[in-house]
Amino acid sequence: MSPTSKRQHRESVTVEASAETLYDLVSDITRTGEWSPVCTSCWWDEQANAGQPGAWFTGRNELPDRSWETRSQVVAAERGCEFAWVVGGSFVRWGYTMTPADTGTILSETWEFLPAGIAMFEEKYGDQAYAQITDRTEQALEGIPKTLAAIKRIAESITASAVARS
Repeated sequence: MSPTSKRQHRESVTVEASAETLYDLVSDITRTGEWSPVCTSCWWDEQANAGQPGAWFTGRNELPDRSWETRSQVVAAERGCEFAWVVGGSFVRWGYTMTPADTGTILSETWEFLPAGIAMFEEKYGDQAYAQITDRTEQALEGIPKTLAAIKRIAESITASAVARS
């Protein structure tokens, strides 16, 4: 299967930080612009259940040739274990899992283009759907290692600062 026909992906990095530190970082969607190469900002649509399963947030995405906003719903929120959301409520699932490791935590980022997302692209783009899906897939596969590297840098800086203060 070529990278562009891939509809799900998972990459991991070991971070010298606790699973709770990583969870607190990635579940604070207002910080997403600090590590995402495409999503420049996010905000909770309602503060009442922010960060909990069922909560919705909006993200602003920017590329050189276009910008757009998406709404996403939190589908998993277990501190120190997993934080995940689905774009549009059924189109693309993104998430992070944290697994204890000898020297910190293994942070994994997952991405899956869901059947409803494929169907939406086919309806919206017709004959150009495959090209559009391939483009979005390439963006995800290129962005995930950049995102993980940035989260690692930020989390290890937080951890180093906490150690220095103690």
